[in-house]
Amino acid sequence: MNESEFIDLADETIEAIQAAIDDSGADIDYDEVGGVLTLEFENGSKIIFSKQTPLKQLWMAAKAGGFHFEYDEVGQQWRCDSGDNEELYAMLSRLASEQADESIEITQLIG
Repeated sequence: MNESEFIDLADETIEAIQAAIDDSGADIDYDEVGGVLTLEFENGSKIIFSKQTPLKQLWMAAKAGGFHFEYDEVGQQWRCDSGDNEELYAMLSRLASEQADESIEITQLIG
C-alpha cells in the first residue's frame, strides 16, 4: 500500500469509527481534527486515534496504554501489532467498556 492509499484508508476508518459510535448508542462524544480522533467518555477519560503515515499505522491511546494497528489487506481489517493481533473494533469495544465502566459494543458497519 502506498502513502496515498494509506491516508485514504485511515481517513475512511476514522469516519467509520465515528459512524459506529453513533450506531452503538453509547454516550461517547467525539471530535476529529486534522486526522486525530478523540473519544471522550462521561467520566472525562479519552481514547485517541492518530494516523502515523510514515509507518502506515493507526495509533490508539487509551487508559490501558498505547496500541499500534497495521492493516491486514488479506483480512481487510486493522490488527494490533502486539499481543494476540486483536482486531481494531474488538479492542475498541473492550477498552471503551473498561473506560466507561459499562458494556459498549462498537462494530464495523459494512457497506
